[in-house]
This record gives sequence, structure tokens and C-alpha cells, in this order.
Amino acid sequence: QVQLVESGGGLVQAGGSLRLSCAASGRTFSRYGVMGWFRQAPGKERECVATISRSDGSTYYADSVKGRFTISRDNAKNTVYLQMNSLKPEDTAVYYCAAGQLMVVVAGAYPYWGQGTQVTVSS
Repeated sequence: QVQLVESGGGLVQAGGSLRLSCAASGRTFSRYGVMGWFRQAPGKERECVATISRSDGSTYYADSVKGRFTISRDNAKNTVYLQMNSLKPEDTAVYYCAAGQLMVVVAGAYPYWGQGTQVTVSS
């Protein structure tokens, strides 16, 4: 099993920053080499924000967040981060951490998910 716990969400004004953390644990976590951040806004589908390979550190970013968000990992701490800068109201969503095996953007390809953390950006 793999357990993922997100933290760091909150309320911030447009233009502000937040740093999300995802702490991973579980006996089989090492079998999943890709970590992703997804978000789901009210009435919208869950979308991939960023992914990172735990092995070589390669990253992917959605066009909507490229240049503003940075995904990183600390393998020693089994933790991935999402640094969110220049936040916009359209970034408002529940942000989820996910663990998978391939660098893909389809949510259904990730078998393990955290509970989510709310990010609200006010204008």
C-alpha cells in the first residue's frame, strides 16, 4: 500500500505564493517512480498540473502553470513539493498528490492518491 498526505493549502490573494507538500509512505511506495500533482475545481474535471520522475528528476508542467509552478522532490524524505507562485483565481481547486509508474497526465493512470488540500486564490 501507498499512503499520500498533502499539506500546505490555504487562502491566498492573487499574485501570492503557496508551497504544497506531499508526504509518501507505505511498503510498496518504491515501486511507483512518478509523482504527480493534480487539481480539481468545482464543476471541472481533474487535471494534471505537474509530474516528476523520482529517479531522474524529469518534469512535466501543464501549459497553464508553466513558469509559475515548480515541482520538486526530496527522495530522502519521500516527499514531493509544488511551489506555486504568481497565483491566479483560476488556480483555485483541490490539489491532489498522486503516485504512478509512467509520466502521463491521465488521472486514471495513477493508482494512489492523497486526500487533497484546498487552494483558494482570491482576487
